[in-house]
Amino acid sequence: MLIRKSTDIRPSEITDQSVYMRRREFMYGAAALGMAAALPTSAFAMPLSAIKSPLTTDETLTPLKDVTTYNNFYEFGTDKDDPSKNAHTLTTKPWKVKVDGLVNKPADYDLDDLIKSIALEERIYRMRCVEGWSMVIPWIGVPLASVLARIEPQGSAKYVAFETLVRPAEMPAQKGFFQPLPWPYVEGLRLDEAMHPLTILAVGLYGETLPKQNGAPIRLVVPWKYGFKSIKSVVRISLTEKEPKTSWSLQNPREYGFYSNVNPAVDHPRWSQATERRIGASGGGLGGLFAKRHPTLPFNGYGDQVASLYTGMDLKKYY
Repeated sequence: MLIRKSTDIRPSEITDQSVYMRRREFMYGAAALGMAAALPTSAFAMPLSAIKSPLTTDETLTPLKDVTTYNNFYEFGTDKDDPSKNAHTLTTKPWKVKVDGLVNKPADYDLDDLIKSIALEERIYRMRCVEGWSMVIPWIGVPLASVLARIEPQGSAKYVAFETLVRPAEMPAQKGFFQPLPWPYVEGLRLDEAMHPLTILAVGLYGETLPKQNGAPIRLVVPWKYGFKSIKSVVRISLTEKEPKTSWSLQNPREYGFYSNVNPAVDHPRWSQATERRIGASGGGLGGLFAKRHPTLPFNGYGDQVASLYTGMDLKKYY
């Protein structure tokens, strides 16, 4: 069972990491339940208080070490450990997010102002990469729908586009003759996908502010889509009438579509999507490289919540 009622969730089922549990007990005991902590001004990871959301999975968490050292963040390099090696150069304070397009309240928002008074929630989600591996991550963030309500989309808005920071002086893979992608990195959602209760803007994980290699200080998380849709280090949110041109669909439209919903029935040309390996799985060795593979679920197991968004669509055509 992937999503449980909050009253059904026992702390012992959420994670086997005692350090994380002790940190959670400290944080939640120190703050009133339901109140979100202000984002810290420190450049270092700081604890965050959050409401435990019922929109959560009961699977074993991926160890923090694996979550923070096995990443795709091409602005810092294409090897899995490049982000953890190189992202320390990124400056995340101050941070502004430009909101524009078909909204009634366009502005260059300070990050704190963009999400202030919206309670932080802990969402333990599965994350499935198109490369055939997966993790379970305890995110802390806010519903994207709450942020969109604040900026007031206009009636003609049908899509939401997101852009990642472009700062070659701090993101080494954005400079040089050979670059893996055109910048800025762009992703997008249909407006109803963006408004769905499962879609969040994350500002932390494992009870602390986001590590830089994981998309600090704010990133998108859409758990029923492949991981590359969850764009990192967001600096722009635009509401549009037309479907935005996203980075990977422009780079290789044969391999990457706009929707990119997790679908075991539609293989990527280079990777089967029928099964996955869990990073950090016990007994797997080398970060789970040789761990037992298990079946991938449609919509990453969130079909009961999101399948109705795609009623009548040919999911092999709109991949």
